[in-house]
Amino acid sequence: MSEHLISIRDIQVNYGNIQALKGISIDVPEGEICCLIGANGAGKTTLLKAIVGLEPLVAGSIEFDGQLIASSEKRKSLATNEIVSRGIGLVPEGRRVFADLTVEENLEMGAFLIRDEARIREKKSEMFELFPILEKRRRQKAASLSGGEQQMLAIGRALMSSPRVLLLDEPGLGLAPLIIKHIFDIIARVNREEKVTVFLVEQNARMALSASTKGYVMETGTIVLADEARLLLENPRVRGAYLGE
Repeated sequence: MSEHLISIRDIQVNYGNIQALKGISIDVPEGEICCLIGANGAGKTTLLKAIVGLEPLVAGSIEFDGQLIASSEKRKSLATNEIVSRGIGLVPEGRRVFADLTVEENLEMGAFLIRDEARIREKKSEMFELFPILEKRRRQKAASLSGGEQQMLAIGRALMSSPRVLLLDEPGLGLAPLIIKHIFDIIARVNREEKVTVFLVEQNARMALSASTKGYVMETGTIVLADEARLLLENPRVRGAYLGE
């Protein structure tokens, strides 16, 4: 078993003539919460898409638990469904729940790789225990939920497949401060109780670093800082650029 659940080495992603990721290298330690902070447009979402095979690599490679899952050599890259089946769950930016489906149906969509109906029922019960408000709303369409409830549903949907690592793209986006705190409390609980490794992408630098053990800072497709999260909170460059100090 690899010490780092995800190891990203010198990856490059292009959008046409634009270099979106410029030789990124990142390690996500197993069992921890690791965050990536940076301004809007820095390339954070592109990185998450690359991990799950939604953006092809021009250079570099990505390993999951010591096994290659993405490479600039296309024949060595796995399809997105294969990557998910190995234990990677993604909660995309903007939540992207299935608006016309009920809460329960959304959760079931997250279990598309599970063939055992009893196991699916068991996972739904676990999600309703983790998110009691979703059980109350289980027969409501996702479109009727508040932003915070939709974020909980998106996280629950990703957890239905029992991932070993959860990728979260801007979980606090557009939510009120109290709701953001609640979401981050849930993320910490999932990491602590479910032993799920978390890789968190977030513009709210203070919240992300406070919740994490390790952090990276991205600027225009490049990693400019990497350190223990507590040290990044004290870093003058981070404090000035991202913490408003």
